[in-house]
Amino acid sequence: MRILGLDLGDRTIGVAVSDPLGFTAQGITTIRRKSLQYDIEELKKICKEYNIEKVLLGYPKNMNGTEGPRCEIVREFAEVIKEQLDLPIQFWDERLSTVAAHRAMLEADLSRAKRKKIVDKIAAVYILQGYLDSI
Repeated sequence: MRILGLDLGDRTIGVAVSDPLGFTAQGITTIRRKSLQYDIEELKKICKEYNIEKVLLGYPKNMNGTEGPRCEIVREFAEVIKEQLDLPIQFWDERLSTVAAHRAMLEADLSRAKRKKIVDKIAAVYILQGYLDSI
């Protein structure tokens, strides 16, 4: 079963997919957000190409475990995905995923410009890999 992992941001969506056996997550792209319809069309293409059976959305809880305004935005986006893609949706606590992605890229000695381009994709990998490791 292939799973699509998403890190939803205001300007971009980081995208990762699991391998067919569900052991590892690979970052595949960062979608530059233009409109909701554009975002959904891009996700449809990816789901078709990779034969996705489930969508995992990073859920941005506050550090104290409460839900803030970003959680509501993610839930609304999840409803649109569910309607448009007809796939099961699951949320995954994404606290510190972006921090971990930045740390990994710093350790790899990537320039600031390169880090900025791929941070959301790497965060999506951390989100999806965390979920895969838990199951």
